[in-house]
Amino acid sequence: MTFSLRTFTPREIVSELDRYIVGQNKAKRAVAVALRNRWRRQQVAPELRDEIAPKNIIMIGPTGVGKTEIARRLAKLSQAPFIKVEASKFTEVGYVGRDVESMIRDLVEIAIQMVRAEQVESVRTRAADHAEERLVNMLLGAKGPAPAQPSGPQLFSPFLVTPAPGTPAPSAGASGGKSQLAPEFFETRGKLRSGALDDEMLELDVADASNPLVNIFAGAGMGEMESNLRDMMQNLPGGRGKTKKRKVKVSEARKILENEEAQKLVDMDNVQGEAIERTEQAGIVFLDEIDKVASRQDAKGGPDVSREGVQRDLLPVVEGSTVSTKYGPVKTDHILFIAAGAFHVSKVSDLIPELQGRFPIRVELDSLEKNDFVRILTEPKTALTRQYEALMQTEGIKLRFSEDAIEALAEYATEANRRAENIGARRLHTIMEALLEELSFSAPEMGETEILIDGARVKKTLEPILSNEDLAKYIL
Repeated sequence: MTFSLRTFTPREIVSELDRYIVGQNKAKRAVAVALRNRWRRQQVAPELRDEIAPKNIIMIGPTGVGKTEIARRLAKLSQAPFIKVEASKFTEVGYVGRDVESMIRDLVEIAIQMVRAEQVESVRTRAADHAEERLVNMLLGAKGPAPAQPSGPQLFSPFLVTPAPGTPAPSAGASGGKSQLAPEFFETRGKLRSGALDDEMLELDVADASNPLVNIFAGAGMGEMESNLRDMMQNLPGGRGKTKKRKVKVSEARKILENEEAQKLVDMDNVQGEAIERTEQAGIVFLDEIDKVASRQDAKGGPDVSREGVQRDLLPVVEGSTVSTKYGPVKTDHILFIAAGAFHVSKVSDLIPELQGRFPIRVELDSLEKNDFVRILTEPKTALTRQYEALMQTEGIKLRFSEDAIEALAEYATEANRRAENIGARRLHTIMEALLEELSFSAPEMGETEILIDGARVKKTLEPILSNEDLAKYIL
């Protein structure tokens, strides 16, 4: 089994990131090179390939400057299993809370979902054909092809059930398939394909997942045990296969049956194997708030003891170890770790030396100024101004922002960050909400109209708030 990464050059990666993130070229270049190095490693001879370790990255910068967004867009670009975790949520082994290995187990779950979705999509055409045949048989009142019944004792609930002597075995021709009802079958299938039967009601047996056999409530830090217990209970007699009757339209029944048939065609053993390989070779873990587990050099005892414990637990996972999951062991030697933190109080040097050595690339992200805010409001594909224009368009209002309005918004965001806590680009959300609060409330009664937001309107709305420092702290 081989898994190949999507091949983008570092320049193409940076260009794609530029569509969503303004500035921060150093960080973009660092992650682009790290991603390209994963592809380069796969082209190396096998005897050297395992010796090439990923170049893990620490991104240093205040909140709201694009650290998380860079990692998130990178994962979408590479189509790799990606998970974002808060380092501050982990606790040292022996304390109540989540252990650091849980992030690898969660990463494998994400990879399982990715691979399963891809394989379901690959068999979608065959599944649609099978579902169509079942649906036609149901509409004709005939049962679909039934699986051959085992001749020996059957395990059902906690009892063994043996077929009574003389019970006839089902024959292949008794399924009521196309051979017996050929004219009716093809006629009904033609109506089904034309959509003439879409509004007909049909009774289906669907899986009943609403009432589990046993409810399991696990405490904090017991997520893996809860998952294992739930799987074990489902494998007990009567734990799986429970169904319920449900009346649905034919159009909805087709989707339900297609999903059922697609799941039958997917080999879960292959899914699990490929997901584990993809996790090991291409997985990306984004460790946010890494500065919160750094112990200050002048601190003695207290919570800093637990912080160092989390770092010690992180160390073997980052440097390469084997983590046990319910799908099998997963090696972390080649998983890319991207850590990020503001490091306002602590410094990177406050991390234990062994952990520092596992993050050889350090990138400092720049604080955002007025010009950056102007670019953020205008350049990205998903700029805030475009988002609000699209939202107002749903009410029939054509909203536009003039250039001087953009300049004024950027200036007020910069000033609010200077006076209060610097929260970077997130300040633009509070500024925009304060500016458009009245419009958002009154929009449904305004009807179709065109509204231009200019600099004067921005100043009239935001100046009274910003001039009152106490009020600005609460609103902006």
